[in-house]
Amino acid sequence: MLKTAITGNIGSGKTTVCRIFESLGVPLFYADAEAKKLYSDASVIEAVKKAFGEGIFDANKELNKQKLAAIVFGDSASLKTLNKIIHPRLMENYGMWLKKNAAYPYSIHEAAVIFENHLENYFDIIINVSAPEDIRYNRIKNRDGFSDMEIKNRMRRQWPNERKNKLADFVIVNDGRRFLIPQVMEIHKKLTQKNT
Repeated sequence: MLKTAITGNIGSGKTTVCRIFESLGVPLFYADAEAKKLYSDASVIEAVKKAFGEGIFDANKELNKQKLAAIVFGDSASLKTLNKIIHPRLMENYGMWLKKNAAYPYSIHEAAVIFENHLENYFDIIINVSAPEDIRYNRIKNRDGFSDMEIKNRMRRQWPNERKNKLADFVIVNDGRRFLIPQVMEIHKKLTQKNT
């Protein structure tokens, strides 16, 4: 099985592209969704509490994810600390997931920060979903309702499109002018043939 990753900056349209691959029967591992599940793990909660203090928990001792996001997206050192807690556990879960899906020609691991977190060596193929910054900004604003500062903080933590495009094996352009399905179909055909 080819271990494939889909990456792309916030607002690039990764999820839409992933849904197309899923419709073709490709198994997908959504890293953000899987990472969120880890926050119900007692050892993760304890590590987060130790790293960031009691202040990020509400009166019911529940982790306040908005407070945590405000801290980590405003400070690169804090983001690195959180990643050190989450990423090893996440990649361990990904390894188990791969074993369950080993019969497929290829699978996809979706994550925005493959290159930023130096995870590229985990994968055989990397696809970058690329979109112009102004389009991404408007998508985020309309979809998530983040403030300008929140959007800028999140965008600032990610590498520029151009840098990711150079490192990726395939680039899917999601600029509102080029159709996504033909781009996905071309990559799907190549990856399926590559592993047959």
